[in-house]
Amino acid sequence: MKYPRKHSLLYLNWTDAIPRQMKATDNTGQNQSAHAIFTRYLHSKKMRKTPERFAILDRVAATDEHFSIEDFYDGIESKGFHVSRATVYNTIQLLVDCGLVRCHRFGNSSSKYEFVEAGTSHHHLICTKCGRIREVKDPDIAKVLNAKRYSTFNTSYFSLYVYGICSRCSRKARTQKANLK
Repeated sequence: MKYPRKHSLLYLNWTDAIPRQMKATDNTGQNQSAHAIFTRYLHSKKMRKTPERFAILDRVAATDEHFSIEDFYDGIESKGFHVSRATVYNTIQLLVDCGLVRCHRFGNSSSKYEFVEAGTSHHHLICTKCGRIREVKDPDIAKVLNAKRYSTFNTSYFSLYVYGICSRCSRKARTQKANLK
């Protein structure tokens, strides 16, 4: 992976510093595109293109689930990648600002983040019992929302939250109810 400037020994053990659930199989093309977008964004804001920022971008892109910044930071810190908490927070905010990451607030929980591919939208099914979040792409809903036009507004993407009880919690409640009889 090429970084915009020389990187230090900081990256020798970077992949070892990522929790297993945060590792992706192979998203090289996706990372190159994300690197280009992030590089252009940083350049347009006259900000430094540091190796730490790009390493955090790579780890966020490799994460295939929603994450909190604290969990992300704890995950990389516990595996030996030392970067300041402020750098992680600031870099995630830069990634949100340039459109590579979206921030969600599901119910009363803390903010969760996800890496997004340009131009993609999906909705979330959120269990009100256990907090489990499932992403769903529904072409019918996407078609309706994409067809909707607003007179003084250009839509970039949409996000839809559907709250309810997941099948796992429903099954658990049925089992508990049956055991009480």
